[in-house]
Amino acid sequence: MEWYLPLAWGLIIGGAVAMYVVLDGFDLGIGILFPFTKTEHERDQMMNTVAPFWDGNETWLVLGGGGLWVAFPKAYAVIMPALYLPVIVMLLALIFRGVSFEFRWVAKPNKGVWNVAFAGGSIVAAFCQGLILGGLLQGIDVRPTATNGLQFAGGPLDWLTPFALVCGVGVVLGYALLGATWLNMKTDGEVARRSRAQAPGLLLAMLAAMALVSLWTPLAIDRIWDRWFSFPNILYLWPAPVLTALVAFGVWRGLAAGREILPFLGSIALFLLGFVGLAISTWPYLVPPTITFWDAAAAPASQIFLGAGTIVLFPIIIGYTVFVYWLFRGKVREGEGYH
Repeated sequence: MEWYLPLAWGLIIGGAVAMYVVLDGFDLGIGILFPFTKTEHERDQMMNTVAPFWDGNETWLVLGGGGLWVAFPKAYAVIMPALYLPVIVMLLALIFRGVSFEFRWVAKPNKGVWNVAFAGGSIVAAFCQGLILGGLLQGIDVRPTATNGLQFAGGPLDWLTPFALVCGVGVVLGYALLGATWLNMKTDGEVARRSRAQAPGLLLAMLAAMALVSLWTPLAIDRIWDRWFSFPNILYLWPAPVLTALVAFGVWRGLAAGREILPFLGSIALFLLGFVGLAISTWPYLVPPTITFWDAAAAPASQIFLGAGTIVLFPIIIGYTVFVYWLFRGKVREGEGYH
């Protein structure tokens, strides 16, 4: 098997997941902040900031999940049984949230039910994504089969641990921070003022969750401790937490100075740095602690066939995303909207 094909597909899937987390993160974050909004006009303004983007943002989730299924079927066959419940609940929450997004605009004058559905779907979807992350990081129990393959050997609730719950809360807080900094950048009036006031507290809460997970994983998992704190690895990896602290300080200072774009970009950078840190901790395992990218890879012909289609579609998705965000650039002011 060509050694570079699983590596290339790992980068593609990792990139798709990172794009989804960044783009759909602030989208979900707006729903998480919904309960703290006072009036329907403010909620309309908040939703209008993502009305042109929200469904396109989830394209990256489809690419990541589909790519895992085709390029790494052995990993897909292990991960899905291990995490069926949080995956299914996440997908149902995203569907329910999408339905509420559209129905809310026509539910006049009482939008209360759909407000609850939109906020609840956003919170549940974000929390389940954190549970999935925690379930993967803590490891999945697998066993060999008679055909020299591997299959999930645990129970349906193996993912339900204190560590996974902390990851779930951390993702909710992080998405809320993305949502607050997005609204600070894209709105004016009371929505912008409230979002700017909420962001520092969310930043501190997210950093606390990141610190807790960052300390928990090496203390609980020997291979992650060895990856970060053994010599000479520590000499190469120490800039990662230092850079995270500097970016967080930049976000804090940007919010204090009334900046609009910098806090949002800094919040994205915090997520990407966290993503890189997780990749460093788990490499080269796609299913920690047993299945590597090369162990889980499909036949080279399958990877090449899917790669040919991805090469064609990837620039189209990128181009569409850039065009839509450029077309609907600028602030969504009070009373303006797309519905």
